[in-house]
Amino acid sequence: MPQSVVALASFIRKRRCFACTGVVIESNKSTTRVLTSTSLIRTPNNENMVDDKLKIVVCLPDNRHIPGTLQHYSLNYNIAVITITDFCCTQIAQINDKVQIKPCGEVVAVGRVHNSGKLIATSGVVTDKTSELSCKELVISTCKITKAGIGGPLIDFAGNLIGMNFYGLGETPYLPMNIILKLLRKFDAEGTVAIDDHISNRWPVPKPFWCYPTWHEANEEIDLDELLAEMHVLY
Repeated sequence: MPQSVVALASFIRKRRCFACTGVVIESNKSTTRVLTSTSLIRTPNNENMVDDKLKIVVCLPDNRHIPGTLQHYSLNYNIAVITITDFCCTQIAQINDKVQIKPCGEVVAVGRVHNSGKLIATSGVVTDKTSELSCKELVISTCKITKAGIGGPLIDFAGNLIGMNFYGLGETPYLPMNIILKLLRKFDAEGTVAIDDHISNRWPVPKPFWCYPTWHEANEEIDLDELLAEMHVLY
């Protein structure tokens, strides 16, 4: 799993607009596809629009920074697919649409910091709570992530990709893989960049000047390899 987790940032000229995490879902000799959040590419003053002038930079596991290209997105479900070239990932995310996790199931949220390339992780359990966000398909885990972890993978202890994380204070909403897989199939079938017929879900994100509580700072110092080894997570 660590080799499939990347960091992404969007820029207007030299000004960074947003930074988040993504996970490699497909890779071959020519192209690698990364699943992430559309928060990366939204227009700063209008969350229902994408800024096609943004430059996307991907931080790879070896800390190289290479350009990325927007391939597909859904503003309604807040997912995007970014493609990169000149990088073949040898360890893509384990996706199994038959894997289901029940409330109280143990999970790990993984992210990567764009500036340093450092991996971050925090553990928790899936709950039966309802998300405060408007998307009804979201599920909640008790993992506490920073904004850098938006778009990052939520995995179970077998290393399976359970969903994609979003940001919440004290809890982490995530979009389950069964919904994501339906969207990925729709992306591939329609071949269009955007697939939304209408936008009913809102995805507010804290501004860059947001001041995080102290537990965020502590979680950013967690060593991913040590954490996963302690919890016997397979990857």
